[in-house]
Amino acid sequence: MQMNFSQQMRMSQQMKLAPRMIQSMEILQLPLMELQERIEQEQQENPTLLVGPELDGESDTERNIEIAKAKEAATETPVEARELKIEENGNNEADFERLVEMHENWNDDSFNYESRPSSGRISEDGERHLDQMASIQEDEPTLIEHVLEQFHFYDLSPAWREFGEYLIYNLDADGRLQSSLPELAQVFGHQINNDDALKVLQLIQKLDPPGVGARDVRECLLLQVTDDMPLRDVVITIITSHFEDLAENRLPVIERKTGYSIDMIKMAREEMREHLNPHPGRRFRHVPVQTVTPDVILEQDDHGKYAVRLSRENLPELRISRKYIDMLRNGCDVTTKEFIKRKIESAKWLIESIEQRHNTLKRVAQAIVDRQTEFLDKGPEFIAPLKMQQIADVVGVHVTTVSRAVDDKWIQTPRGLFPLKRFFGGGTKTDDGEDDVAWAVVRIKLQEVIDKEDKDDPLSDDALVEEMKKLGYNLARRTVTKYRKKLNIPSSRQRRVY
Repeated sequence: MQMNFSQQMRMSQQMKLAPRMIQSMEILQLPLMELQERIEQEQQENPTLLVGPELDGESDTERNIEIAKAKEAATETPVEARELKIEENGNNEADFERLVEMHENWNDDSFNYESRPSSGRISEDGERHLDQMASIQEDEPTLIEHVLEQFHFYDLSPAWREFGEYLIYNLDADGRLQSSLPELAQVFGHQINNDDALKVLQLIQKLDPPGVGARDVRECLLLQVTDDMPLRDVVITIITSHFEDLAENRLPVIERKTGYSIDMIKMAREEMREHLNPHPGRRFRHVPVQTVTPDVILEQDDHGKYAVRLSRENLPELRISRKYIDMLRNGCDVTTKEFIKRKIESAKWLIESIEQRHNTLKRVAQAIVDRQTEFLDKGPEFIAPLKMQQIADVVGVHVTTVSRAVDDKWIQTPRGLFPLKRFFGGGTKTDDGEDDVAWAVVRIKLQEVIDKEDKDDPLSDDALVEEMKKLGYNLARRTVTKYRKKLNIPSSRQRRVY
């Protein structure tokens, strides 16, 4: 079946719109820091895109064109596959006039992304939180560096030294060996037998931090036991023979098998908690802290009304270079003319996509805030159930647009810094069926019930179901178990205090 001319035209238009739509969706999904990187990338590839006001003599247009052409020719992926083309209709003059009109219709303030003054106020706690997140210690050594530095003070044979370095490089972030010593020795080769391998490992285990080089958690803890620990023998016995019982809080079992009193076992456990670290390498774990920059800032006026504004302080003012528009007007060769037109169109769609991102993000964020005012006023236990489809209906966009708008975006509120996704979640009805309650609130109530329980006789999950029912929450046992585990709360047997 052949398509008629109008159908072909519609399909052609859809195919030409697709790259523009893709760019708009990509820009919408970018968090603030990545958007800055995207703008910088476009600046490097597109000489027609300017940041800030254009100064006389600032742009060497012909030189910039040649540089950009060279970059485009050297790119493995054709630029046409990445950038948006001007629609070819055979009328170059019409294209040119459209570009000139587009440029002249954009006033200097249309795309000024600097923060505008506001009558609202930002919470001091929020600003302090951002400052704390931005502080990173760059000079902290890694665990590997720290252990290697000490190991190199040993006077060892070349074979032992190399094998010791090999073992150190096989430490995990906790400071333990994940593979068995014989396996590591076999892989290393160089005629290291198991006895020599053990001796080298024992040298490493004498280094700082205490517990480094252990092959499992028990050995890690035993390496840290010192002669001056008051209950040294009790601690060693428990770690060596009753570690699983201790982990499961089976203190009566340990009492029966060892003859130690419950009180003595509890004292030994407290000594272990105070002096022994199952993860000695973690204080050296050097993971760069990623600074979270909020895309949205929530302000509250003197009347308690919330309003959102976008954080634009790090986004530059973007515009199209007038010099390239003039170059088109004054005439140039066909290749250069098409190149300039393509670059101007690319810059135009980037700017429009950024502005569309701002408009969508602001509307979505405001709609979220309008539905979570109780959370903002009173605290986490008042968060309301909220689905993305509800926000999509309010804003008048597809639910996937809402998903992209909130993806990896953060909002600074008087209550602190939150990911926008934090405000979404399902819920349940109270026992009377009148009020919807977010699952986050249910978890808070469950935590409160457990906090108030008798520690000598903690509540089982079945008992928690009954307690939650008294509060109006009719939950299945598996739901209680699931949320207890999400809260990192152990079972009733493990919570029991002897």
